[in-house]
Amino acid sequence: MTLMPHCIFQRGTGPIVAAAVHDGHDMRPRLEDRMAIDEEERLREEDPHTGELTQVAKTQIVGLRSRFEVDLNRPRDEAVYIEPEDAWGLKLWRRPPTKEMIEKSLSEYDEFYASVETLLRELLDRYGHVVVYDLHSYNHRREGADAPAANPLENPDVNVGTGTMEREYWAPVVDRFIQDLRQHEYHGRTLDVRENVRFQGGHFSRWIHKTFPRQVCSLAIEFKKTFMDEWTGQTDPSEIETIFDVLQSTIPGVREELENL
Repeated sequence: MTLMPHCIFQRGTGPIVAAAVHDGHDMRPRLEDRMAIDEEERLREEDPHTGELTQVAKTQIVGLRSRFEVDLNRPRDEAVYIEPEDAWGLKLWRRPPTKEMIEKSLSEYDEFYASVETLLRELLDRYGHVVVYDLHSYNHRREGADAPAANPLENPDVNVGTGTMEREYWAPVVDRFIQDLRQHEYHGRTLDVRENVRFQGGHFSRWIHKTFPRQVCSLAIEFKKTFMDEWTGQTDPSEIETIFDVLQSTIPGVREELENL
């Protein structure tokens, strides 16, 4: 395992990598002291517990920094939020970060992407093709803690973002992943799993497909935050375990389709 201040890289066997780049909540104290928003507000826009889900794969990437310090799922020139329009209209800073602070955050961004590229090249040398589970979660109660949840017709249980890949080439992998998710029993029903309804995939998946277009398939997987109260941060451990089991059930099928490519 490689542990850096901003990220954990756990190297293992097999062609599946699970990544949770928005799991992190930590900030450097000098930056945190300048923020206008509190920890609860930060947590609402982060993806807590996605790091736990990465354990479905032997090789894991888990971000430790809050996306409010540096967002690993955005292009480099947009990775540090400054203005409210960068972050859902939130007034982020009492005092904006200095140029030196921003450069420090971007140096971690650069180190992250260099490390991911090294890791993926090592796996490709061994396996030929690799699939990345790019794990996220999303809010569906943005109108307030007591307001109705967002329309389920526009907010599936799982949104699979495939808009950054050569979809036709990776169709066997994508279709098998979605099929296996839908077939897994979830509280006595099937999961509502759809492609590109809320999200098509962020910069992390886009960068992977640009760097390794027909070698690495990055599935941008967004779970609706049904496993927690997005306003209080209170979580349901049993629901997280259920989601883990559902996600883990897709691994054999994805590996099978990889071997058939």
